[in-house]
Amino acid sequence: MRRSLRRAATLLGTLATALLVTLTLAEPAHAATFLTDAQARAQLSAAGVAWTSSGNCSNRNVATCTSFEQIRQSTISGVITLHSYSGCAVTITAGTETGHASGTYSHWNGYKVDIAKYACIGSYIQNSYTYVGYISGWGYQWKAPSGNLYTDEGSHWDITYYTCGC
Repeated sequence: MRRSLRRAATLLGTLATALLVTLTLAEPAHAATFLTDAQARAQLSAAGVAWTSSGNCSNRNVATCTSFEQIRQSTISGVITLHSYSGCAVTITAGTETGHASGTYSHWNGYKVDIAKYACIGSYIQNSYTYVGYISGWGYQWKAPSGNLYTDEGSHWDITYYTCGC
C-alpha cells in the first residue's frame, strides 16, 4: 500500500511539474490582438462611438485619414469602456495613421487614439482620474487607476491605453 501511495505521489509530482512547464512555455494570456480597420469600426459603431476623418478616408499611410488598421483590441475596448462609463459622446479624431509622434506606446503601434473635446468627456476625465500635471510641450495629463493616460492637448484629448479599462 505504501509503495502504491509513493508511486502515486511521484506520478502526481511529475504531472504537476509537466503542467508547470507547459504553462510557463505557453503563450501569455495578455498577448496583443490587432484589429483590421473594418473590425475596429464595427465594434465602435455597435457601441455608439463615433469617428471622424478630416480627409474623409481611412488609409493608414495618409496623415489626414483616421485609420484603425492594426489598432490593439485593448485600445478599442478602452474607448468603448470610456464611452460606457462616462455616459458622454465620444468621437475619435485620430487612430493609427501616420503623422503622430513615434515610440513604443504610439498611435502607429495601436496604443493611442485622439478624441474630440466636449464638456461632458472633459469633466468626466478631470473628475474621475488623478491629475498628473502639465507635461511641457504636450499638455495637462490625468491618470486612470488602470494606468491609462488622458492628455488634454488643447484641441483634443490624446489617450494612451495600456489596458482596456478606463
